[in-house]
Amino acid sequence: MSTPLSKPQIITHIQKSLNYTVFDSKWIPCSARFVCLGNFARGTGVMQIFEVQRGEVQLIKEVEKPKPLKCGTFGATSLQQRHIATGDFDGNLSLWNLERPETPVYTVKAHKEIVNCIDGVGGLGVGEGAPEIVTGSRDGTVKVWDPRQKDTPVVNMEPVEGETKRDCWTVAFGHAFNDQDRCVCAGYDNGDIKLFDLRNMRLRWETNIKNGVCCVEFDRKNINMNKLVATSLEGKFHVFDLRTQHATKGFASVSEKAHKSTIWQVRHLPQNRDIFVTSGGAGNLHLWKYEYPAERSKKDSDGADVGVAGSVNLLQNVTLSTQPLTSLDWSPDKQGLCVCSGFDQCVRVLIVTKLNQV
Repeated sequence: MSTPLSKPQIITHIQKSLNYTVFDSKWIPCSARFVCLGNFARGTGVMQIFEVQRGEVQLIKEVEKPKPLKCGTFGATSLQQRHIATGDFDGNLSLWNLERPETPVYTVKAHKEIVNCIDGVGGLGVGEGAPEIVTGSRDGTVKVWDPRQKDTPVVNMEPVEGETKRDCWTVAFGHAFNDQDRCVCAGYDNGDIKLFDLRNMRLRWETNIKNGVCCVEFDRKNINMNKLVATSLEGKFHVFDLRTQHATKGFASVSEKAHKSTIWQVRHLPQNRDIFVTSGGAGNLHLWKYEYPAERSKKDSDGADVGVAGSVNLLQNVTLSTQPLTSLDWSPDKQGLCVCSGFDQCVRVLIVTKLNQV
């Protein structure tokens, strides 16, 4: 019999108030430190580095930037360098050495408008192939960058002339299981989800979930595409099974109405790809586990393979704030350790227990 204490618990280990609006927080790999990105009330950007010490967080470094910083990723850096890539309100993509964050290692005017979202692959030993960064912007474009190649993107995915430009809210890398294959998934404000195949330079699949797509994430970047979770404005999320693509029906999916408000983020546990957490606009976190069906595909009436979706089980939920929790990042090194931040100008270090028992 399952008792309340046998389930995973979400515990606030440390809570720290900040004097600015924080948009993103990221663990620094192989360390007890994390980075917070945001903007001061005076309209400038800020990057702060904190270290967890004896149950408290100590501010190690703070740097002010001309423009507010919206998003960041360590996905395209090596474990030796641990450079963070950031996107700002002015459309700039920059790479920073956190030992000397005063001036960027690399910077490029990536977009005409704000960089809403960023992701990286090929670094940290995750994903085969070259280190690459993908950015999505309000200008409607999704661009892939190689930090070794200055000024011009490797790939530029934009609407054809005459098409309306939709605000791109989220991007994610996946399918990087060898040095040739790689996919980018992008979510837009009108509910569009587009899956771009970077090997064949084509749109592999697209769908619409009827609501603005706040976050997309593959369960793993460095495996043959397995699952994709997409969250939306009205408190609903969708899990797509990416192993079987049908010519007309696309991918099988299951959806869950979880939160009463926007689901800002989804983050899969690095140590178990079937466990993920969603963060909501009412200050709550939900911890989920995906259960696979007995058979992941079946034959349709024409004899073609069609996917079969599984189900999602709620493991735990907790309310941490009255404001939206807009960012969450699992520690890649310690299972169950994560950092999250929200519009209440707080950053929290959380511990999720019993994750190896579910």
